[in-house]
Amino acid sequence: MGSELIFRGHEADQHVADTYSPKRPKPWASVTRPIQYLLREQRLVFILVGIVIATVGFTILPSSTSRSPYASGNVPITNEYVRYDFDSSATTQYKPAYERRFGLNSWGSSGKVPLGLKRKGLRIVVTGGAGFVGSHLVDRLIARGDSVIVVDNFFTGRKENVMHHFRNPRFELIRHDVVEPLLLEVDQIYHLACPASPVHYKFNPVKTIISFATIISFNWSNSHFLGGYSISANWSGLNFEFLEMHKTNVVGTLNMLGLAKRIGARFLLTSTSEVYGDPLQHPQVETYWGNVNPIGVRSCYDEGKRTAETLTMDYHRGAGVEVRIARIFNTYGPRMCIDDGRVVSNFVAQALRKEPMTVYGDGKQTRSFQYVSDLVEGLMRLMEGEHVGPFNLGNPGEFTMLELAKVVQETIDPEAKIEYRPNTEDDPHKRKPDITKAKDLLGWQPKVSLQKGLPLMVSDFRKRIFGDHNEADSTTAL
Repeated sequence: MGSELIFRGHEADQHVADTYSPKRPKPWASVTRPIQYLLREQRLVFILVGIVIATVGFTILPSSTSRSPYASGNVPITNEYVRYDFDSSATTQYKPAYERRFGLNSWGSSGKVPLGLKRKGLRIVVTGGAGFVGSHLVDRLIARGDSVIVVDNFFTGRKENVMHHFRNPRFELIRHDVVEPLLLEVDQIYHLACPASPVHYKFNPVKTIISFATIISFNWSNSHFLGGYSISANWSGLNFEFLEMHKTNVVGTLNMLGLAKRIGARFLLTSTSEVYGDPLQHPQVETYWGNVNPIGVRSCYDEGKRTAETLTMDYHRGAGVEVRIARIFNTYGPRMCIDDGRVVSNFVAQALRKEPMTVYGDGKQTRSFQYVSDLVEGLMRLMEGEHVGPFNLGNPGEFTMLELAKVVQETIDPEAKIEYRPNTEDDPHKRKPDITKAKDLLGWQPKVSLQKGLPLMVSDFRKRIFGDHNEADSTTAL
């Protein structure tokens, strides 16, 4: 068979269209497609279930995970003490650092942080934080969730007071004397560094005060020293003797105030009831100027603290530093130095050792004694409040020395003897705080009586004197 040739030339004349014509867009496709996607494979159900779980979690979690306020062994700080009817003493309004960070007021009427936000802990430095009061303050700050830096030269402080925090990542310990400058970045400064017992400040008055023989002239000018202001002294004819105790009060306070100015931190000075001297007014109110012997054996401490208060207020008025001033009255509790010369520790140590309790003079001098947890509560309220102070922080319950000795006898040994000795120089005859200002502006007042607090101190002293580790923990909450 031969092949057949077929002519198809006529097909070449036909026009073939090579252009692409897309489908016509469907109306509302941008709306229907996401809906169809959600409806496939029950995606919408999973989204709704996730929203319900998240809502329940954020609602229940804050109350279920909140730490017990009594975990630290002290009375908790409530939010009810914050007042917004500022008085004239609060010249500058201040918001805590964690409020500035979030741009919110964390102390609303409910006292709770808004849903989904947890209070961010502050970074706080406590000078003298290894001491008696400082270590208890550190315990409360750590328990609250803050990061704490303790600065202490261990002149009177003890590492044992803060050893239980060594493994805590929010705790730091720096061995440093505040008479030397220190650079840190913190939100708040609690300045407690200073020997407070008669034995220590009389033994080393050079650690307590700077003696000024002539006049310092102050020039306020722009300088990095005060961050906009400076105190420059005219040194001609000026004779310094760096007496160490006043050196801590003056130079140490200057260094900490300078730090507060540079970094914008709030500064709290722990002053003392000794600024009232041997008072002619009873009880003592914050407006009383005192009756102090400026050349007596106690003056290195009395005048040192008065000078520290002056410097603090000068930095507040002249350099805008946010400051708080607390005047602390006699305080007792666990971790006190055993032989520091203060009357409560003297009586307790002597009674435990079966030694006569030493009463100086006729024993009719009066003092007021507050438990350390009450003081720490007051310091924290003062720092977080809106008032500069000064504030008296003490227990208005007044005891003569003989009455105190009787309480110690009832607590330790009814057969304990009392031995009378000549009174010491410049010993105040009466000391009792008027705490009306602290009650009204801070909502604070002491809650622990001497009869309740003294046994805890005795337990701590017995353990440290005799090594009796079977005793109950001396820092147990009341």
